[in-house]
Amino acid sequence: MEFQRKNNNSIIGKLRGPLLKITFILIILVGFVYVLGSIDFPAPNKKIEKIIPNENFKVIK
Repeated sequence: MEFQRKNNNSIIGKLRGPLLKITFILIILVGFVYVLGSIDFPAPNKKIEKIIPNENFKVIK
C-alpha cells in the first residue's frame, strides 16, 4: 500500500476550510434572525408612567 500525499497549494485549497466554516456560521445566523423575526411577541399592556418633580428640571436660556 502506497501513501499518497496531497499537495494542494492553490488559494482555493487553502481557503476552503475557513470559507466553509464562515458560510455555515452565516447560514445559522440568518436562520436565527429569520426565526426570531417570525415570532409574534405580544405588545405590553401595562402603561408605564413616572412622575418627575419640577425641582429636577433646570431652565437653560
